[in-house]
Amino acid sequence: MKKLTLTAIAFVFAVSAFAQTWSLDPAHSKLGFGVTHLMISNVEGSFKSFNAKITSSKEDFSDAVIELTADVNSINTDNDQRDGHLKGADFFDAAQFPTLSFKSTSFKKKGKNTYTLAGNLTLHGVTKPVTLEVTFNGTAVHPYTKKTMAGFKVTGTLKRSDFGIGASTPGAVVSDEVTISANTEFAKD
Repeated sequence: MKKLTLTAIAFVFAVSAFAQTWSLDPAHSKLGFGVTHLMISNVEGSFKSFNAKITSSKEDFSDAVIELTADVNSINTDNDQRDGHLKGADFFDAAQFPTLSFKSTSFKKKGKNTYTLAGNLTLHGVTKPVTLEVTFNGTAVHPYTKKTMAGFKVTGTLKRSDFGIGASTPGAVVSDEVTISANTEFAKD
């Protein structure tokens, strides 16, 4: 039994020794969303304050674990009145639910630089599985910091009703479907 335990511990340390952590470069990243308003136009916004990290032992990120958090109070749609309404109890209720979070459950390679990202999104006190599409834009060495950087574009859709957001607002006013669009850069730690 002791030998089995020691073998298991050695395996965990061996796997974690090869894993690399990548930290978000917030100056070159954006976490955005969009909804249809009155069924005739698209209104976009973003979360100005968010953080993410990737842990992966493979160069192609095919075993990546992605974790993200965002400050709901940092929501920005370029309209202070709308932002205040979105932070209020009618929508995000940021006073009660100040953080949204995501943790991946799988990162499956689809093509040369494309992946399907599945994970659990916690928003407005509700946790639901979501699936997103990811394009890996490649890596480059930053000319000033000399760090290896990786770029990703993440897209997908979710339903605000799944998370109890804006329950009293009809879909004809603000669409139930919310598009997600994130462009991110990560620095290898």
